[in-house]
Amino acid sequence: MGRILTYVKDFLLDLFFPRFCVGCNQEGFYLCQDCLSLIEILENQYCPFCNLPKIVLDGKTCPRCKKLKALSGLYFATSYQTPLVKKMISLFKYPPFIKELSGPLTSLIITHFQILGKNHNVFKVKRFVLIPVPLHRKQLKKRGFNQSEEIAKGLSVFLDIPLMNNVLIKAKETPPQVELDEGARRENIKSVFLAKNPELIKGKNVLLVDDVFTTGSTMEECARVLKAAGAKEVSGVTVARG
Repeated sequence: MGRILTYVKDFLLDLFFPRFCVGCNQEGFYLCQDCLSLIEILENQYCPFCNLPKIVLDGKTCPRCKKLKALSGLYFATSYQTPLVKKMISLFKYPPFIKELSGPLTSLIITHFQILGKNHNVFKVKRFVLIPVPLHRKQLKKRGFNQSEEIAKGLSVFLDIPLMNNVLIKAKETPPQVELDEGARRENIKSVFLAKNPELIKGKNVLLVDDVFTTGSTMEECARVLKAAGAKEVSGVTVARG
């Protein structure tokens, strides 16, 4: 019965709200195969904090940056400067809030993991869990969904590791980071995240999921809070890096 209801729902949505490719406007897809093939998926990993990115292993930061950061490293699938990627993320997290774009965006990360040889066995053996960067309840109500959590749901299925959306919360509402410079971003996000149920992450490795990594202020603050709550190591996962 559940599958039938899902089929009927999808049929009606396609009938009254047909999908069009973000790139070429082809009907039936939010991202067609031809446009997907134009997006360069990174085959290497880079330190997210260096001004001149260095290739690093296993998603880590370089030794110099690691001493200064709570975030141990970052997996990012592509560049935010890719026009199609930027457009997809904009339509996903800003009006018209196309929730279904989580599928194509998550697939970019999955492809990146596959290129790197990362699969569910790798992350399960090392006791990883997925935690999305949270939204404040007012922003969640406005958007109707947390874009980071939607991406994390797809990754949880692919990697076969737990998704924990009841650990990290955003306790204070803040102005959008996109409107601020790097220094203001750090101040804007300071002390706004809290960790609940710390026993769930004690001694575990965390994949912290967001849509875009720009200056790293948000992820770094989240990582600091999670490690203070008992997480062993926190690595970021995003669709793109700015």
